[in-house]
Amino acid sequence: MYYKSSFLRKVFVVCNSCILILACASCLFPILHTLALSLSSADAVAAGRVSLLPVEFQLDAYLHVMEDARFLSAFLVSVKRVLLGLMVELCMTILAGYPLSKTKKQFPKRNVYMGFFLVTMCFWGGLIPSYLVVKQTGLVDTIWALVLPGAVNAGNVILLQNYFKSLPDEIYDSAQVDGAGEWRILLQIFLPLAKPILAVLVVYIVVAHWNSWFDGMLYMNHAEKFPLQTYLQTIVVEIDPKEVFNVKDLQNISTRNMKAAQIFVAMIPVLCVYPFAQKHFIKGIVLGSVKG
Repeated sequence: MYYKSSFLRKVFVVCNSCILILACASCLFPILHTLALSLSSADAVAAGRVSLLPVEFQLDAYLHVMEDARFLSAFLVSVKRVLLGLMVELCMTILAGYPLSKTKKQFPKRNVYMGFFLVTMCFWGGLIPSYLVVKQTGLVDTIWALVLPGAVNAGNVILLQNYFKSLPDEIYDSAQVDGAGEWRILLQIFLPLAKPILAVLVVYIVVAHWNSWFDGMLYMNHAEKFPLQTYLQTIVVEIDPKEVFNVKDLQNISTRNMKAAQIFVAMIPVLCVYPFAQKHFIKGIVLGSVKG
């Protein structure tokens, strides 16, 4: 369909483009500023001469990060957490979303279980009961304390079950006529068709686990078991230059250089996830939000 380009529409397009450009700039500026800080000299950073481009370029902060055993240990803990969390949460979401996508005739207790999920979206038991549950199940100070408590996200379950409901009923009926069971229908028919929404869920889960820091501080008793974001939070708030730098280091880098380098390294995995899932992201989020 052809739309005649009017003056008001041109004004709308220009204004909309300007707003989007400003929004993108507001997102990119902190990232570029952090990168510039990490690549600049300590004197330039202390003097406030760094904005979007490095001043007196140097890589000493990144070399120090690579030699920091605590940072590398926290990084590996976060990688392990993301991999375990992705596998567990994706499996739990699929196992919950598929049956909830059925009609009440196919799954008589569907509304009861949907009620449970909706309640968890509106109410929370509280911090102390959550900690007591994790403690009594023996998960404190283990990697599973960062994975299992949030293994089923009600919002993700609703997205997936809405996507399954948007698929034509004839697909399910024809598979049943051919003698396929529920597991075969799910694994060989529904999941291959759900790649767009699964890509969205992967992005949500990876970003949520990678950026989470409070549960690491709550459930981990030893600093060497902190995930990366918890470790970064502690050094940003409580860092003492004498604990992380020697006299030679202080000549080239400062605490701001070090913090910027560590923060930027922590951004890299998340920045690498989006390009691979981008082509599915918009389609998946739209189809998973409403029943087609």
